[in-house]
Amino acid sequence: MLTQSNPPVGCVIVYKGEIISRGHTQEPGKHHAEAMAIHNLQILDYENMSLFATLEPCSFQGKTPSCAKTIVEKGFKEIYVGIIDPLPKNQGMGIKILEDAGIKVEVGILEKEIFKDLNEYLIK
Repeated sequence: MLTQSNPPVGCVIVYKGEIISRGHTQEPGKHHAEAMAIHNLQILDYENMSLFATLEPCSFQGKTPSCAKTIVEKGFKEIYVGIIDPLPKNQGMGIKILEDAGIKVEVGILEKEIFKDLNEYLIK
């Protein structure tokens, strides 16, 4: 699998009821799902877009910038997250960054399905 030790995460960005961009985890050192979806955008009206991600956006700088901080910088106002990242380094911190910036965050979208699909990455 190209994502190696990173969980395979998906992201879509919705504008006026239509999916306008998609992203997925790539190999380590390349875009995370959220960063890929943001990078692929043709429309830049961030505050009127909704971002949906299967896993909580990362809060820390690693081989790539923090997805949560990028979402804040771009000016998104509404984020939907499938599950909180179980990685102790991030667990809840990405959500905190988003909420502290005044972004509406809803957690638990398709939670059962995501846990089932990501089980091998979440239990280690």
